[in-house]
Amino acid sequence: MSEDLKTIKELAEELGFIKQTIQYHVKFLPTKNRLKNSSGAIVLNLEEQRFIKNRLTKNRPNNDQKSTKEPTKNRPKKDKEISINNVLLEQLKTKDEQIKSLVEAQKQTQNLLDQQQRLALQDKKLLDEYKSEINDLKALKMPTQDTKVEQVSSKQPQEVESVAEEPKKAPRKWWGLWRK
Repeated sequence: MSEDLKTIKELAEELGFIKQTIQYHVKFLPTKNRLKNSSGAIVLNLEEQRFIKNRLTKNRPNNDQKSTKEPTKNRPKKDKEISINNVLLEQLKTKDEQIKSLVEAQKQTQNLLDQQQRLALQDKKLLDEYKSEINDLKALKMPTQDTKVEQVSSKQPQEVESVAEEPKKAPRKWWGLWRK
């Protein structure tokens, strides 16, 4: 009869489950005639062993069915996720290429801007040089104050009068036009 009795650990090893699973199913057995061995461990008789085996075999096919159904249910989801991931990767690659082209365009624009600024600086320097040359030439052509007096006195009297009248012919003011 002691051959028919097994501890929870022995039954778990025989069935290929962990002890906690067997203990969970032992809770459903009546506790009236619970047997214990000399070390105080619970021992199960043949009926209790059959009951637990039946419960575990009922649960096992359901678990197997669930495990076989889950991959088929998850497979389309996984395929869809993979295809979405591939699309996203392609989009990332195109974005990277766009970023590279934009960076190159920015470099070209910066280079052109630098060239433009250098040319503008050269133009400004040339303009300043030309202005200084023009001023030098004007200084050479412009008569001094003494030469102006001599020129005026050497002019004919008629020309002197016309020169004197010019400042008198001041432009009329526009706001006085309607007063007359």
